Amino acid sequence: MKFTIYGSGCAKCQTLAKNAEAAAQALDLDYDLEKITDTNAIIDAGIMRTPALAINDDIVVEGKVATPDEIRQLLA
Repeated sequence: MKFTIYGSGCAKCQTLAKNAEAAAQALDLDYDLEKITDTNAIIDAGIMRTPALAINDDIVVEGKVATPDEIRQLLA
């Protein structure tokens, strides 16, 4: 499982990363976490609002901080 966090590295981006990790740990999943902070890479990925979360390269959250429960539902 691969999580990608897109954003500037702000507090919201960090919280989204922690929430994604918490969701994966709650489901006992193996995962890799990548953080993309380069503006051009974010734009190239089609992200219009940050923070954003991609799971296995599919963008599932954009422009908000999803809770661990919301992310867990996306993984189930």
